[in-house]
Amino acid sequence: MPKDRIVIIGGDAAGMSAASKIRRMRPDQAILVFERTDFTSYSACGIPYFIGGLIDDVDQLIARNPETFRDKYGIEVRTQHEVVAIDPQSQRITVRSRKNCEFTEAYDQLLIATGARPFCPDVPGANSSGIFGLSTLASGIRVREFLVNHQPKQAVVVGGGYIGLEMAEALIRQKLKVSLVQRSSQVMGTLDPDMGALVSKALKDVGVTLYLSERLEGFETSCGRVTGVVTDLRTLPADLVILGMGVRPNSELAGKAGVSLGEKDAIKVDNRMRTETENIWAAGDCVATLNRITGKPTYVALGTVANKQGVVAGMNLAGGDSQFPGVVGTAVSKICKVEVARSGLQEKELKALGYEYAVATIDAKTRAGYFPGAGPITVKLLGEKNSGRLLGAQIVGMEGAAKRIDTIATALTARMTVKDLVDLDLSYAPPFSPVWDPVQIAARKLVKTL
Repeated sequence: MPKDRIVIIGGDAAGMSAASKIRRMRPDQAILVFERTDFTSYSACGIPYFIGGLIDDVDQLIARNPETFRDKYGIEVRTQHEVVAIDPQSQRITVRSRKNCEFTEAYDQLLIATGARPFCPDVPGANSSGIFGLSTLASGIRVREFLVNHQPKQAVVVGGGYIGLEMAEALIRQKLKVSLVQRSSQVMGTLDPDMGALVSKALKDVGVTLYLSERLEGFETSCGRVTGVVTDLRTLPADLVILGMGVRPNSELAGKAGVSLGEKDAIKVDNRMRTETENIWAAGDCVATLNRITGKPTYVALGTVANKQGVVAGMNLAGGDSQFPGVVGTAVSKICKVEVARSGLQEKELKALGYEYAVATIDAKTRAGYFPGAGPITVKLLGEKNSGRLLGAQIVGMEGAAKRIDTIATALTARMTVKDLVDLDLSYAPPFSPVWDPVQIAARKLVKTL
């Protein structure tokens, strides 16, 4: 099955995971990667912590640079080369180089790993200096340089998703006055409103001013620089703006080539990461994937998912046989000392899908109550009536709270019932948990309702 020439568009998580897997399986395979920025294989999730000053050296976020891929692994990576067109009929791509000249390159098999792009509505002033979306390491470096060179005092974060909240914390750490504008009535829309309210409180506690239920309408500018954020209710002064309104699949290149798109315009792939176009594959934040609970396509932009999909694509491109089973929707984040986690479905999704479900929410401690460092934790579980099947969970709490979501993710993947969760033989010692872990306390309460 392997062809003579494999070309990969995108040199981050999915693209380089695929390239590395191909190289391990086929030492002599020709692999060519085009990456539009200067960087490969970096931790996008670490960017807010670099901007916030917790990480001093940007090189700490880079797992392998282009020189390492070339010299150690024999993978040719051309940085500052952007693929601008794909022609599936001739099996050629058009590339624009760093010198702004264009050329074409042939492929036998093509992997699209173009990632995601930050969303910003088309509003006045959106292209002004001082407004940043975060999707690449280069964009993170630009924000850090802006902080050093311009010494901004007032920042506005637009959007209350994961990136928005992490950036709000990062800018608080950098001693800025930070406001956050969110269109809906809560931050972190992947949580139910009652759990989102706990996150809102955590933001307020660290000094972030929240403006909820306000819609972005534009930006005030002066001499090409942003000076304010205009909402439907007010204008907030700002000399730095972070766009945290989520991301969209960077699928325009594929769509123009006639590659089929699906959920939220993400590229449609099967479980082997093949598109519906012959000899074209796709993986990472540009593709739709399967929700293992609902059996329906979903869009998830996470580095963990992108890396796994890249490995699957690479194995298949090298002639192996691997499948990506899908996701249950697990994610964690942190606002200073408060940890946030979720997995599975939330209430609005269950209602939309017509599930009959029950809910249990409990407050407990992360450790034995008498042990130093024990902090509050709130756990919310959702289960299906009649069958008793676990459907989702959300956790907000202090140190040690968030990683408990991995127990939930495992249970969801195994299609366990809530009673099964109660019966799990989880570990216990006072530094780590009460005798009954908070997850199991919530499960016991939910069993009674189910």
